[in-house]
Amino acid sequence: MDTPRGYIICATPRTGSTLLCRLVASTGVLGRPESFFREPDEASWALRFNLRTVGPRVEDYRDFVRAVRDAGTTPNGVFGARIMWGSVGRIRRGLKAPIHQSDLAALQEAFGSLRFVHLRRSDEIGQAVSWTRAEQTGYWQEGDSVQGPAEPDVTRMVQLVRTIRQHNASWRSWFAQNGIEPHHLDYEDLTQRPDVALREIAALVGLSAPLIWKVEGLPARQADRMNAKWSALLRDAMEEG
Repeated sequence: MDTPRGYIICATPRTGSTLLCRLVASTGVLGRPESFFREPDEASWALRFNLRTVGPRVEDYRDFVRAVRDAGTTPNGVFGARIMWGSVGRIRRGLKAPIHQSDLAALQEAFGSLRFVHLRRSDEIGQAVSWTRAEQTGYWQEGDSVQGPAEPDVTRMVQLVRTIRQHNASWRSWFAQNGIEPHHLDYEDLTQRPDVALREIAALVGLSAPLIWKVEGLPARQADRMNAKWSALLRDAMEEG
């Protein structure tokens, strides 16, 4: 079997997926993964691809998928994309995949042979805190402007911990159902040793040459005293209930 020339990063919010996407794109040989399939952004991607839309939806989803494949592929033929839990179902519906066709078969029919990277964060408390702050302030990544103040909403943070656990479990179940053995990557390892993470992804698509990558303009870590305070509040709440 030929080595796959594409991969999909399967993640949940605040796991460093933007960092990973920018790192691999900076190499020029590991694809150009983006959140092409994020529902609120479909119309803006369609505009960028010069595709017609009907309201917030692209008119011809197969044209959209072909444009995504072109946009996410580097000149050496490696494709990359990023999706969050729930996106696969939307892609299936857009492609009108036959009911008997597996999710993996539908994706590979659209994008070619694929590998999968399951990006997680071991510190679920920190992830929920970061997610809550991003929701409140509108600051999701470098370049965003702060839209409002951040106040500790313990109820929301507890809810997000449960959501994170549910989505990670759903990813694990989906991989098993489709016979996929994903490459597991933790946020903590990515931020400490990005060079190792890049080499591992390169190996997935059969590349072994030395990689040149850049760190300029990469998203700054959000962790600070506020995060520490909120994390303590959240841990107490989780222990109580």
